[in-house]
Amino acid sequence: MTTGATGTVRLLDLSRLVSRVGRGAWTGIDRVEAAYLQRLLAEDEPLFALVRSSFGFTLFDRAGLRALADRLFGRIPWGQADTLSRLFLKAHPEKRRAEADLRRLSIGRANRRALPGLLEDTLPGPPCWINVGHSDLQVSVFDAVHRLGGKAVVLVHDTIPLDHPDWQREGTVDSFRARIQQVAGKADLVVHTAQATRGQTERHFAREGRVPDGIVAHLGIDAPVPDDTQLAANIRRDRPYFVALGTIEPRKNHALLLDAWAELATRLPGDDMPMLYIVGSRGWRNEPVFDRLDKGPAHVRELGPLPDGAVASLLTRAQALLMPSLVEGFGLPPGEALALGCPVIASDLPVYREVFGNNLVYLDPHDLYSWVEQIRTFATKNRGAQATASSLPTWDDHFNLVLKCL
Repeated sequence: MTTGATGTVRLLDLSRLVSRVGRGAWTGIDRVEAAYLQRLLAEDEPLFALVRSSFGFTLFDRAGLRALADRLFGRIPWGQADTLSRLFLKAHPEKRRAEADLRRLSIGRANRRALPGLLEDTLPGPPCWINVGHSDLQVSVFDAVHRLGGKAVVLVHDTIPLDHPDWQREGTVDSFRARIQQVAGKADLVVHTAQATRGQTERHFAREGRVPDGIVAHLGIDAPVPDDTQLAANIRRDRPYFVALGTIEPRKNHALLLDAWAELATRLPGDDMPMLYIVGSRGWRNEPVFDRLDKGPAHVRELGPLPDGAVASLLTRAQALLMPSLVEGFGLPPGEALALGCPVIASDLPVYREVFGNNLVYLDPHDLYSWVEQIRTFATKNRGAQATASSLPTWDDHFNLVLKCL
């Protein structure tokens, strides 16, 4: 190992964010990895990053990581694709450019077998590998870190794929189970985002024969910056409207909202009907909902995925954010809505109660009548008054807990 540095050598895994290049708006997990990137760059401890790319692993020092962050956050464009990246004909053009920049900005590259040598020759001390993206949880990385006397810290967001396999895409359950097995067997510390999810995750660890040490650190809530220019001009905001936010998948329970709007249409004159804007990509195993959306139900519009600024702009004037989810691991959208002054009507889930307390209006996700009545009530409220939320978790709270454990 090289010498001369002091302090914990932090090795942040950014495989998740890089894999998302060219794939649209960031997911909640992506944004957590981005928050770690921003925070660790602001710290003084020795910092490196590891990315698993199409051609193996790439390693970055702080300077290369800053340049990579500029590209990931859109502050500067990706460079030109190189010969290697052009071999991936099916890859998004932006992803090919990103792959080329990984090679240009990195201080070293290695395949799986050579990774321990790369880390040993480059890092100034035993690393603390930090993985918060559910990506790159491979035996080779755990073993390379431990071989150098380092530790592996993994953030597990939830175990929904194992708890509700019928809602998952083909292959997802097996691949996720393999990751949980690796974390159970190899992680030195697991960061849980809520006590509610910790209990479920540690039950899965116990089935694998080992429960790693763990801490609970709620994720931070940031208020996105509204940007009206990112909204389509034909989105009507001159009448009351509600927003549903998230991938259109079974656990998000969009069917209940479509049922609610169908019921409202039987009770209210057309001019009094609120709009429902559904924001998010179409997911999987949800064909009945897709069929209903394809038929264009009255007063319901599917907007697809939107940039953060557009979502924030919608929420600032919405009557409420509607979150009838059947299960959640944490729930960034309700927190961000509250931070913007937007009321939230949500399912009565333990994780929501733990994180948001009395800041939400809680309903049974199967009780259509209660949802219809609350929507009718909120549709007539004066949205000029901002909702107020108390005690929302912050990223400072999160990192004050996590960083002292590294």
